[in-house]
Amino acid sequence: MTAIESPAGDNGLALAVLNSVQNPVILVDRAGHVAFANWEAESFFGASAAQLARHEISGLIPFGSPLLALIDQVRERKAPVNEYRVDLSSPRLGQDKLVDLYVAPVVSEPGCVVVVFQERSMADKIDRQLTHRAAARSVTGLASMLAHEIKNPLSGIRGAAQLLETSVPDEDRSLTRLICDETDRIVSLVDRMEVFSDERPVDRQPINIHSVLDHVKAIAKAGFGRDVRISENYDPSLPPVYANRDQLVQVFLNLVKNAAEAVGDEADGEILLTTAYRPGIRLSVAGSREKISLPLEFCVIDNGPGVPTDLLPNLFDPFVTTKTNGSGLGLALVAKIIGAHGGIVECDSQSRRTVFRVLMPMHKEASSVEPAASLTTTGKAK
Repeated sequence: MTAIESPAGDNGLALAVLNSVQNPVILVDRAGHVAFANWEAESFFGASAAQLARHEISGLIPFGSPLLALIDQVRERKAPVNEYRVDLSSPRLGQDKLVDLYVAPVVSEPGCVVVVFQERSMADKIDRQLTHRAAARSVTGLASMLAHEIKNPLSGIRGAAQLLETSVPDEDRSLTRLICDETDRIVSLVDRMEVFSDERPVDRQPINIHSVLDHVKAIAKAGFGRDVRISENYDPSLPPVYANRDQLVQVFLNLVKNAAEAVGDEADGEILLTTAYRPGIRLSVAGSREKISLPLEFCVIDNGPGVPTDLLPNLFDPFVTTKTNGSGLGLALVAKIIGAHGGIVECDSQSRRTVFRVLMPMHKEASSVEPAASLTTTGKAK
């Protein structure tokens, strides 16, 4: 049986459409062989379509996988089914292969079914991004309340402490200075939280991300990162990112500072800055119904000890920190800024390799000539 049969002239278009889908898609014939696999499926199974056609689907997935039962169910009922969070982990496919499955019959070819795999890794990351944005909105209200209800009383407390300092004995002046210092520290914390309550539209323009990263690197080498090796691996052909330069500097300064603190005084401590073009998912721009592609990938990678596993799901939430004296607002601010730009930030961490990955939109004029592959991803999380 031909993998995809269609009227003359339509076959090439059908193949182009299926190959542009950013999810693995296979066609299983009535004998259980893989009669067709799109490009994403070839990547997913680590074999070409011709190689896959030599195998039955049962030989490509783990023994006893629910997918086989789903295929039989679809053939029997002649109706599509969905199954969520199916584990296909195996030596062939790799570890942590958690997928959602959509299995549907091919009406014109009895006994044949189409299987669509949706990898959960990106879907889970998008779910976390929505949680991060909700958390940022919560801290926005808290920041506004703190600014109005706490800063004014603190000003009075500090003023009273300064007056007391002029009339108390020398041995007690350290206590009044302690009151002033701690008051200043609280005010500084509230000032940092006030940033979350700024809901003004972001003033954006085409930005060369490499000039931003070079500026951040220069700041780091002059201060907190002077003893850390910072290298880069840039894609020189990268189009401009549509963003606010000052806010991008703030984002990557936070990420590089965290990376420098993670590697600490290690002799082989290193931070790697990378940029790349990846066909991206699509997300809605904040305050708009427009959906944009996020093909620009910027990474800050360090070889520190990694982020504790129990903190990873909530790493970008306010007040979550691994630092003894940290406030837990730095990464929350990073998530807010990137979210306001219509992008996402994610973290993959293991021992000796932690990657903070920022996905962002390009300048609109550049996106008009964006490769077709990055325009095919739907609004659904991949």
